[in-house]
Amino acid sequence: MREIYLDNSATTRAYDEVREIVGQVMTGDYGNPSSLHLKGVEAEKYIKKSLEVISRALKCEDKEIFFTSGGTESDNLAIIGGAFASKRKGNHLITTKIEHPAVLNAMGFLETCGFEVTYLPVNREGIVTPEDVRNALREDTILVSTMHVNNEIGSVFPVEEIGTMLKKEAPRVLYHVDGVQAFGRYTLYPGRCGIDLYAFSGHKIHGPKGTGVLYVRDGVRLTPMIYGGGQQKGIRPGTENVPGIAGIGKAVELTVKHQKETFEKLREIKEHFTRELLKIDGVVINGPTGDKGAPHILNAGFSGVRAEVLLHSLEEDGIYVSSGSACASNHPGISETLKGIGVSDEYITSSIRFSFSEFTTMDEISETLESIKRLLPMLRKFRRF
Repeated sequence: MREIYLDNSATTRAYDEVREIVGQVMTGDYGNPSSLHLKGVEAEKYIKKSLEVISRALKCEDKEIFFTSGGTESDNLAIIGGAFASKRKGNHLITTKIEHPAVLNAMGFLETCGFEVTYLPVNREGIVTPEDVRNALREDTILVSTMHVNNEIGSVFPVEEIGTMLKKEAPRVLYHVDGVQAFGRYTLYPGRCGIDLYAFSGHKIHGPKGTGVLYVRDGVRLTPMIYGGGQQKGIRPGTENVPGIAGIGKAVELTVKHQKETFEKLREIKEHFTRELLKIDGVVINGPTGDKGAPHILNAGFSGVRAEVLLHSLEEDGIYVSSGSACASNHPGISETLKGIGVSDEYITSSIRFSFSEFTTMDEISETLESIKRLLPMLRKFRRF
């Protein structure tokens, strides 16, 4: 039985080239980049190379890129660091109800520190509009945070329009975008559309786990969350994770290189999978379809079957899927995203997320469809007793 991995929004398999460069840095060029000797200089070259690759991908300057331990740290540094650095200007923050826990829990922490947060609801397509954000602005608003692509249903937020609106109407307000599910799928140059802070993660784009990037527009001040030796301008100090930085740099290089063809392939896979799923009785698609949704995320509800039961039944066939956000898996409950777009309770508890990568094939989709068609009648029959 072969493995069919359809949980790429949780994590991706690393590129072979990423594995090779990480191994080389760990066992060959393993010096501390702060050391003045040759080993340190060799290690520093990997950091400079990754800075060059990532800054070119985002059309920004090297000095605007900071390396972190992942999307969660990048989001936290942006939101908490941005809020504390701007607290003399106000204490009001804006986000949405369907953000990733890395954003929502950071906002929750700030509320305990005296900040006030407005949580905007989303529409039936799972997004907020620039008008929604504009209407929530106040004189004391200092930061807005939204995702680019929702990790559960693949809704695509109009982040360029929101950023442009904010810079025109409220230039004092920082705009943070969680790009973890979007980077490598959508081309975005944050500095050109009013985005001050942009975060993404290595392991979502075939890079190493424990690696992340935060773009910080030149001139934006952040209060550090870690204090140490002053690396990365003191914003994110500590000895750099050179193997991880080399790995995420290589992942960005390869992802951007193949972005267009990968996007088209993923779109074709998703559209085919959607058509075939909708031919099955009692199956609905949650969230946007077609061009309105991201090409690599598909959320479907299966009436009469609990999501966890279907997930583990598929697992027995060697098919790996998700019942929601991997980062919320230790805190099961009603999905705020599905609830926010009006999905009924029956389908909220029976919904599965399928997420694809450039390694996904049509043959794997066909096998998955066959398994679903075989399993559903049996699982629905057991549910009735």
